Amino acid sequence: MARLLVVDNEPDICALIARYLVRAGHEVICAHDSATALAEVALHGPPDAAVLDVDMPAVDGFELLERLRADHPDLAALFLTVLWHGNVLARIAGLDAAYVAKPFTPGALCSAVDELLARRGGASRQSETAR
Repeated sequence: MARLLVVDNEPDICALIARYLVRAGHEVICAHDSATALAEVALHGPPDAAVLDVDMPAVDGFELLERLRADHPDLAALFLTVLWHGNVLARIAGLDAAYVAKPFTPGALCSAVDELLARRGGASRQSETAR
């Protein structure tokens, strides 16, 4: 189980993503904007990974990840996006992040999260402290 930060400005999409990830055994912290996401991380500590929408008003997912990594440089990230043209994919790769194209299936989302966590050595902090 991992602790995941999910940020999407569409509340229904955020809830759907959270539902899929909770069913897969993860703990999820949801936020609908960057300010709330940053406040949640400040309050609860860094997650094991962040699942971020690219296209959000005010502060997009790329800038949010840069802000999160300013304090937590090893934060793993997965972007969910309908914007998968070359510039977006290059930017995701430049941030050493993964992505899943919207629309996605629960299986594709959960597999991508599992791969991301495995690549980053993703056991959750809660599991490690419970040992």
